[in-house]
Amino acid sequence: MAVRGDGTAADLPTEVIRTASGSLEYRWEPRDGPVIVVLHGGHMRAGLSLGEKVYRAAGYSLLVPSRPGYGATDLSVGAAPEDFADAVAVLCGLLGIDQVEACAGVSAGGPTAVALAARHPDLVRRLVLESAVGPLSWPGAGTRRLGRVVFSPRSEGAVWRLTRWLLERRPEAALRMLLAELTTGRPQDVLDQLSGEHRGEAIALLSSMRSGRGFVNDLAQLGGGRRSWERRVVQPALVIASRRDGSVPYGHAVELAQALPRAELVDSEAAGHFVWFGPDRNRIEQLITAFLAQDATAGGGWDGRPG
Repeated sequence: MAVRGDGTAADLPTEVIRTASGSLEYRWEPRDGPVIVVLHGGHMRAGLSLGEKVYRAAGYSLLVPSRPGYGATDLSVGAAPEDFADAVAVLCGLLGIDQVEACAGVSAGGPTAVALAARHPDLVRRLVLESAVGPLSWPGAGTRRLGRVVFSPRSEGAVWRLTRWLLERRPEAALRMLLAELTTGRPQDVLDQLSGEHRGEAIALLSSMRSGRGFVNDLAQLGGGRRSWERRVVQPALVIASRRDGSVPYGHAVELAQALPRAELVDSEAAGHFVWFGPDRNRIEQLITAFLAQDATAGGGWDGRPG
């Protein structure tokens, strides 16, 4: 049974399906084109959109689940990346989707995207990984300790209410403070790259985020010792990352490109984690569009050429 998911006024419409293991929230945007599954990162949910414009512009249908603990998706659906990957595959079957053109894994959604491709090769034709967590332990020990406190289910609501309050009253200062955690350089460099339109998008996104039980689960699942699925992926993969990403270090992208047998690594000129707002975003979108148009069945990696 599907019902409407809960969300803020800024959220896109979602639905919630009740499964034997719990509730799974998702957003389904049908179009004439093939399906792209988008697995967003920390503090995100199905009702929020980031980096999806390139797929809409090309006419792709979008299936965007809330990962475990985020939005209305229960942790019991599959707390570990491989378990939630299996849940997404089941969701595709329930929606009548027998193949997806790509699975796009963003930030902390990267490991689930990789697991989905590895465990369900007949479902997923290719991978797009943007600022994605790779096979390395994530995040660092200090961030892990702080994150367990600041973004625990008890405190995250107050933290995000304070964030919204600051963004409403002191947007420039609040953005600079928040972006400091997302870059290895100066927060001002990230701000300088944001056009007025993209500043508005960043403020709206950050004002709508919540952690629920999801971020603490990410911290538990994405540390050292977790199972790695990269070398079992047979599909081509496009790995996009910035060398100045302060949230997911560039080394994750390097490890992904080395571990995935058919991967191509593309450097973004973004000054931080948000590659979608970088000065070369049009080039990145063109590369994604070209990658999706390539033959996914041929051997070897992607040649990096459009068309």
